Amino acid sequence: MNTYDLTGRTVLIAGGGKNLGALVARQAAAGGADVAVHYNSEASRPEAEKTLAAVEEAGRRGVLLTGDLTVPDNVRALFDDAEAALGHIDIAVNTVGKVLRKPIVDTTEDEYDDMFDVNAKAAYFFLREAGRHVTDGGRIITVVTALLAAFTDGYSTYAGGKAPVEHFTRAAAKEFGARGISVNNVAPGPMDTPFFYGQETPERVEFHKSQGLGGRLTEIGDIAPLILFLATDGGWITGQTVFANGGYTTR
Repeated sequence: MNTYDLTGRTVLIAGGGKNLGALVARQAAAGGADVAVHYNSEASRPEAEKTLAAVEEAGRRGVLLTGDLTVPDNVRALFDDAEAALGHIDIAVNTVGKVLRKPIVDTTEDEYDDMFDVNAKAAYFFLREAGRHVTDGGRIITVVTALLAAFTDGYSTYAGGKAPVEHFTRAAAKEFGARGISVNNVAPGPMDTPFFYGQETPERVEFHKSQGLGGRLTEIGDIAPLILFLATDGGWITGQTVFANGGYTTR
């Protein structure tokens, strides 16, 4: 397992209970960090509890936090509670997202609102609270999508909902830069998690695999070390979207 030196650091991970967020939590703890693990609902609590147990088994302090992050007051409470439990927040990582594959002509207003609430609004207010709470010299990282560099159908509200995060991130990098805080995005390709498969046919899955290095999907193990690199040695990078997708898309 890849590890980076995070001794004495505290990491808050939104969506940290399972999949990519859980691996980031485990690797951060292995590197010496205390970890606040956020999960969205009771349905994901059992996996979040396993992640917390792994953090504690690594000899680090951890705390479980929950809340719907499309509500700004809940985002504020998330940072307040993480800081109260662990003393300070040095690194804030947002892995939260929701995917929908649907033609524009079939998309309802409720679906549009839901997708932009999860993918854009929650990300904006996560950045706001991170800017208020993260310590000087800290790091803020948001997971977006490689579809930001794609010319494709079906994902208008997913890629469209993630697209504003690039602008939010550039502004935050300028606004927080005087405090030595770097702010970046990571854009994975289609990841081999349940998040992806529900939207695709078997044939399209095979097509997506064929577009990546080695004929496979992106794995969470490809992305977690990159997030931790940006949180440590890669701190000079700021205001950027790093495409990590095995050549699936590029700009």
